[in-house]
Amino acid sequence: MLGRPSFSLSRNGSFRAENLGQNALALIGNLCFTMFVVGVLVFTIIAATYQPEDPLFHPSSKMTNFLTSNSNATFKSDTGVVKTGEDFVASNQTAFATFINITDVDAAELPTEGGEGAETNPEEGAVCNTEGPINCRDPDVFHLLMRSAIEKFKDIHFYRFGKPVQGDNDSSCHMAWRFRPKEGKAAAFYKDYRSFTLEKSDNCTLSVSGIGEYHSGGKARKRKGKGRGKNREKDKEVFEKVLTKVDDNPIALPDVGETVEDALPTVESEGSFGRGKYLIYSDGGDRCKSMHQYLWSFTCMLGEAQYLNRTLVMDLSVCLSKMYTSSGQDEEGKDFRYYFDFEHLMDSASVLDQKQFWSDWNKWQKKNGLNLHLVEDFRVTPMNLAKVDDTLIVRKFGDVEPDNYWYRVCEGEAESAVERPWNMVWKSRRLLDIASAIASRMSWDFDSVHIERGEKASNKELWPNLDKDTSPEALLSTLKYKIEDGRNVYVATNEPEISFFDPLKDKYSLHFLDEYKDLWDSNSDWYSETTKLNNGVGVDFDGYMRISVDTEVFLRGKKQIETFNDLTKDCKDGVNTCTSAS
Repeated sequence: MLGRPSFSLSRNGSFRAENLGQNALALIGNLCFTMFVVGVLVFTIIAATYQPEDPLFHPSSKMTNFLTSNSNATFKSDTGVVKTGEDFVASNQTAFATFINITDVDAAELPTEGGEGAETNPEEGAVCNTEGPINCRDPDVFHLLMRSAIEKFKDIHFYRFGKPVQGDNDSSCHMAWRFRPKEGKAAAFYKDYRSFTLEKSDNCTLSVSGIGEYHSGGKARKRKGKGRGKNREKDKEVFEKVLTKVDDNPIALPDVGETVEDALPTVESEGSFGRGKYLIYSDGGDRCKSMHQYLWSFTCMLGEAQYLNRTLVMDLSVCLSKMYTSSGQDEEGKDFRYYFDFEHLMDSASVLDQKQFWSDWNKWQKKNGLNLHLVEDFRVTPMNLAKVDDTLIVRKFGDVEPDNYWYRVCEGEAESAVERPWNMVWKSRRLLDIASAIASRMSWDFDSVHIERGEKASNKELWPNLDKDTSPEALLSTLKYKIEDGRNVYVATNEPEISFFDPLKDKYSLHFLDEYKDLWDSNSDWYSETTKLNNGVGVDFDGYMRISVDTEVFLRGKKQIETFNDLTKDCKDGVNTCTSAS
């Protein structure tokens, strides 16, 4: 037996001394293989059950990284404001570098206007008429108003001035301008138009004796030129510096304060309707969910329409989740345009209102032989539909969640092909204009503090320190190292009793959202414009609108103090949930 090879060992001879080395090697090999199999099994289970965090709850840098990742979306209830396309644009745009200084105004030579209403400079020796009306179109008046605005508003940069127009009386002129706060963090321009009161001295020298409040110069609020997007006519009656560097493909930026023109689009003719290709999403389980889920599904739908090169036919009627309503019930009948910038969406993509579309379809479908392609399975990918030639593709979703969520269309294989066009979805500029008005009333010179209390402060199990850390005494102790005494401080909070913060008023000039109710009451521009969108019925300033404006004002503060980063060591989502990015 000693001379026989030992490749196959008998049961009785396997533990002989001369075979122990080989047995040990075989045993080690089997253990390693077993560990490998167990490791693969554990990894497979984790991969199959893993659910990543909702990307919309993270800062823009993390959101940008997520947009290039291959992960399925899951959602948690969150009453915070949803991030939209403009939140992910860098604030160091080329267009922000060239602003107007006093020296630019002094060096400018503005031509004297002729024609009706024009006034030439009086000749030497002419009689000075101190009682005559101010000619707001006079270039010297234009110079004077520009200088006065730049000297008055030291915390903003000016980018364009519109020529003044006659105000409410003979000594009043209205003038508009485009601006940004000097320390602005949002990638946006703002528009203001104000009334100027002028006085004439005995020798007819003009001076500005007063400047009205934000948006007080309504006669200078011009309608925008015809056309859409890059094809829109530009206003030639302006003074602005020429950009030293022009981007070949400039990024579109919101113009907050401009007239919003978001009337529903219509099809030009029966012929153009028949030549079009359309996509509709119908039914599904996204309705009345959080605004985060709504937008995640909406951008999937919009992305598929872009991928298929089809016009998106969208339902502008939104159901507002009960998490945002004062009634505690889901509220139907909200308009998409209350919360998002529909004008920008129309400028960026081909979209139609669903009600108008079905009306046109019923008129022309049979007459022109237009075909409909029905899809009832979200697993039918956009790539599968790329060659469908029918006029209309309808994706119909069922009743079983989560398979009836619209965003499921963009998961899996489709995720690498369909890009969510975040740049096409902006927040409502009507709401942003309210935030701008609030910031303007504080002269864009304020710090902001977010103080979250509410249910979290009373839940000691998940947030053991929050109630104590956000008490007036603790706030005074913490903020004295962060905000100078006497500063304007905007407090964004869910604490229902504002008097809770009274002890802070000895050190700071506090401001809260409800201090500015006149900006959305029945006499406001916002109320008037939203009432028109709602067929003459007044619109409530709901919970999501409040959160949106509160957040936007907070983000415009020069210093921004957060609850869970700066005021308490508790984690935003409860004990042991803190992450490096939160």
